[in-house]
Amino acid sequence: MDAKATPRDWAIRAVIYVLLSLFALMMLFPFIYMMATSFKNSGDVFHYPPRVLPYSANTMDYNGEQVPVYRFEVNGQTRDLVLTGDKEPFGFFTTEALINAAEPRQSEILTQAALDEAVELGETATIDGEDFDVYEVTMDGQSQRLLLAYRSSLDVFVAPEDPSIVEYAIARTAALDESVEFQTDNYNIVFNELDLQRSLVNTTFVTFGVTIGQLVTSIFGGYAFSRIPFKGRDTLFVMYLGSIMIPFVVLIIPMYRLMVVIGWQNRIVALIVPWVFSAYGTFLMRQFFLTIPKEIEEAALLDGCSRLRILWTIFVPLSTPSVATLGIFSFLYAWNSFLWPLLIIGEGNEANHVLTLSLIRLSNIAADRPNLVLTGAAIAILPPILVFILAQRYFIESVASSAVKG
Repeated sequence: MDAKATPRDWAIRAVIYVLLSLFALMMLFPFIYMMATSFKNSGDVFHYPPRVLPYSANTMDYNGEQVPVYRFEVNGQTRDLVLTGDKEPFGFFTTEALINAAEPRQSEILTQAALDEAVELGETATIDGEDFDVYEVTMDGQSQRLLLAYRSSLDVFVAPEDPSIVEYAIARTAALDESVEFQTDNYNIVFNELDLQRSLVNTTFVTFGVTIGQLVTSIFGGYAFSRIPFKGRDTLFVMYLGSIMIPFVVLIIPMYRLMVVIGWQNRIVALIVPWVFSAYGTFLMRQFFLTIPKEIEEAALLDGCSRLRILWTIFVPLSTPSVATLGIFSFLYAWNSFLWPLLIIGEGNEANHVLTLSLIRLSNIAADRPNLVLTGAAIAILPPILVFILAQRYFIESVASSAVKG
């Protein structure tokens, strides 16, 4: 603790921490909601107002089946009732002054009653040109002359332990007895029934192939451009670096034609080999290798070390932060790649799909079950997050060292 800090300093720090926490929560909330929704059932996703935690209806045995439990206020007590599956015709009654002749369902309803309990008087009342039947209805222990605004069928609910306790309501708007329950079966459905497991394996294979390929070629290229003198080295490096300026859309057609010519269309290898060379990765490693003192390399050469040994025993261990940074960037790019797999693999070749393509297919198959779609999104987003968390120490170290050396 800072002994010189005043109460005002503590108050300012507290306000700053609170504001930073709120902004962090705002940024994390979409991810939190996605993860929570991946554990929900389909009905809970459409609940209004939306809820973060996954809820499921509690059930009980009724006539040999597990049925949802609904909660009703009966004679001042909260009772657990179940839906019988029967419906009862009900009438909704009001007065002539409160009836809405144009839209009767928008009328202010005074009471509702089963139609077999209301007495039809055989009269009609005309309100704004519309005729309404007149009934004698018992309300608050007294019979009153009311108009029938509209009819509707209500679902019948009973208490399993006491069938004499009966309530009537619309099932879709009745209050369910719910509790927090994580639906882990969503992941089983997505992995097995919707075959996302194959796509996950393909994506992992492609990502590791691209990442390892870029690391190897960038390390060798960076070392060659930084330490090995040869004619035209700098010019060649500038030309290679300039390839970063070429938009990918310009390369799509020639790359696609090349894949067709060599027979790599619709094959996993087409997702790996074209991307194992990275001008950005070569530039990153070259710039870091330039910061390593030449005296270290000269001493190793005098001791009889070959350049390959110098590279792998001296340069690579010293450049761990840069290698980790390049690995993170390569991993994220390969894992999230969409346009090139869509072009070279296509939607029809499901056996060679990567996650980005399978998520499109999943969103079409499970369009009415967004919980499954977000389950697939959670599966796709978790590995990159874990990789970054595990490698963030090296990534931050690389940024910090670059700032110090700059």
